[in-house]
Amino acid sequence: MTGPVGRTPPLELRWGAARPLPARWVVPGGRRAPAPTPDARPLDFSAAMRRLCADVAGRCEDLRHVHMPRVLVSFTPSRNRSRYGLQARVTPLRFADGALTRRHGPAEYQVQRFFVDGREMLYLLTFCLPRFLDQPFEEKLVTVFHELYHVGPAFDGDLRRHPGRYAVHSYSKDRYDARMAELVREYVADHPDPAVFDFLRGGSRELWDRHGGIVGTVVPRPKLLPVAAVARSAARRQAPGG
Repeated sequence: MTGPVGRTPPLELRWGAARPLPARWVVPGGRRAPAPTPDARPLDFSAAMRRLCADVAGRCEDLRHVHMPRVLVSFTPSRNRSRYGLQARVTPLRFADGALTRRHGPAEYQVQRFFVDGREMLYLLTFCLPRFLDQPFEEKLVTVFHELYHVGPAFDGDLRRHPGRYAVHSYSKDRYDARMAELVREYVADHPDPAVFDFLRGGSRELWDRHGGIVGTVVPRPKLLPVAAVARSAARRQAPGG
């Protein structure tokens, strides 16, 4: 719950003109990050994925509730070169029914709030790279649909909840993914502008070589923090001699 030297993390993280969103290279196996040059135009994975997700939400009736200006798209580096493991995840930044805080025992907790250019984000959509990029094309799109479908229909910062014990994927994850594959086929068929998803047709090395590099946004995973403890820590820091 605390950062280095016992400091409690802040309840809010903000990025904007004065503090841009942090970015880093997505380096496939066998490649090295190039020296920066003024004319470099690497593929911005986060921007390309944000455009794709906005297009998906605009064309898929089941995902019309997703409002991408309030979804922060980032990546986390793959821990190994295996194709198997985490591909992506969506992190809700609110609790059930969009509540900002939740009580657990005597303490009230809050998920860190993320703001970009003054706009509060309600979800963090994170891809594991380069692993995600090295999946087959259709599997990548199924993953995109899979994660967007987790976004609650009310778009209030909470996840979609299914009835019964298996609230996240319903009672059958295979059936869940089969439905996502069906939505993907409907989306791709006769799409008027395939360029919006064509970047997913190549693997990480192919994309790297084509664009001279791949970059993406990297932000910390939001922390669950005790509100009162953070307030006390902030007050101590602001006090004279704190």
